Amino acid sequence: MRDPKDMVKHTLEFIDPYFSKNVDKGNIIIAGENFGMGSSREEAVHVFKLIGIKAVIAKSFARIYFRNLMNNGIPAISLKWDLNQFVKEDKIEISLLKGIIINKSKNITLNFEKIPKFLMDILESDGAINQLKKTL
Repeated sequence: MRDPKDMVKHTLEFIDPYFSKNVDKGNIIIAGENFGMGSSREEAVHVFKLIGIKAVIAKSFARIYFRNLMNNGIPAISLKWDLNQFVKEDKIEISLLKGIIINKSKNITLNFEKIPKFLMDILESDGAINQLKKTL
């Protein structure tokens, strides 16, 4: 499968067959351990970009997947969260600069390790390619 529009239709279908139909631009994915394991292709992240995923919060990330998210301008936030902190329809705000996640639905504030400046520069440029274009 090479057409990104076709790939989008199958995004996370093994978890939720209706994910691509129900996701909205600006949604945030909350994930478990080793998110992205086994997926070193950039297409696996690019579909998130196409459907408008704003960030991914996970207990941990597969190394290459983490880097692919950041390189595509999608914040990858490591956070040891538990089941009482998030549910599907929660309203969440993220401050990358302060290193905080606010779950407005539950009135909970969670701290995460701030993203290093070199990665923030990539995110602020909306990806590594855009950052490179700016410098050339």
